[in-house]
Amino acid sequence: MVKMRRKLTEDEKFMRSAIAEARKAEKIGEVPIGCVIVKDGKIIARGYNKRKKEGNTLSHAEIKAIDKACKKTGDWRLEGCSMYVTLEPCPMCAGALIQSRIDKVFIGCMNPKAGCAGSVLDMFSVDGFNHHPECVRGILQEECSDMLKEFFRELRKRLREEKASDGKEPQ
Repeated sequence: MVKMRRKLTEDEKFMRSAIAEARKAEKIGEVPIGCVIVKDGKIIARGYNKRKKEGNTLSHAEIKAIDKACKKTGDWRLEGCSMYVTLEPCPMCAGALIQSRIDKVFIGCMNPKAGCAGSVLDMFSVDGFNHHPECVRGILQEECSDMLKEFFRELRKRLREEKASDGKEPQ
């Protein structure tokens, strides 16, 4: 039986690029979150989590990509750009997306513990802000979610094994 593969949409292709960035984070022991910024149908910036590696709270995938996109365009305003991110942005990153004037944000999976694009709160819809990025949720949701679940499952397993080898009982 031949299995037919459906053609990926443009949004899925860009989210796949964000997932590839997340895999880079995973390879260095970081939480696998990645993103890309697109302008005129082309990726102009990429980012992935580097908080542990750089020892910096600000080293989120979105912040890294916004910084690169601003350098590439020569402007702090990223009007006409879209971001594809594997996990719903936190308050800091949602704020940076608002401040950078990114037009549209495509989210892989939601973050019920810290997400600020609809989970914990929706910063993109707050009336008082002068910019409101359009938000599209659930692009390759299952793949993005599974990647994070597997990372944390392996992390918990590794921590239990380390505690056991130290002679301490896991909690």
